Amino acid sequence: MGRTSDAGERILAAARSLIELRGYSALGVAEICKAAGVPKGSFYYFYASKEALVLAVIDEHWASQERSWRRILDGEAEPLQRLRRVFEETTATQSAGQQSCGTISGCLFGNLTLEMSNQTEAIRGRLQEIFDAQIDLVEAVIVEALARGEVTVGDTREAARSVVAQLEGHVLFAKLYNDTERLGPLWANCLALLGARTPAEV
Repeated sequence: MGRTSDAGERILAAARSLIELRGYSALGVAEICKAAGVPKGSFYYFYASKEALVLAVIDEHWASQERSWRRILDGEAEPLQRLRRVFEETTATQSAGQQSCGTISGCLFGNLTLEMSNQTEAIRGRLQEIFDAQIDLVEAVIVEALARGEVTVGDTREAARSVVAQLEGHVLFAKLYNDTERLGPLWANCLALLGARTPAEV
């Protein structure tokens, strides 16, 4: 059994791994604790409920992803290059997951949206906040690109929402077909969606 001081972290890590592989609904507290190597009684010391645990998993995953997105999107490269780098990192993450366990796990947020959004308002609300935050980050880059005359969108908010939706959709298809090649058209489609100009046009 893990030390009391790290039992909560073990439970969180085990839950994250199991949710990525199998989803949320099929998991029981006993299975999570077994995978974490802690007694079942420890679960309720750290988490009031299974819902509280999945919210912690969501928050931990978003904290990591937000740091990654901000590192890229707040960088010094040109706006569209930064946006492309997010797509490239997404593809690399899905490929690494496939090489590790043989299947593409997809997006944790997208998976839970499909599975849980109609079951618990707390999870639905948190996922909405995260997708809105993603859209905020992407919109800031699109606004930059628009100011530079590199894209021709009319509504930057809707354009950012479409970019995030396209990213989620392609990751979903990659998971469905267990094929990272499904992510290949992402960048070309994004440029078309944004009405990106060629260097000569700019």
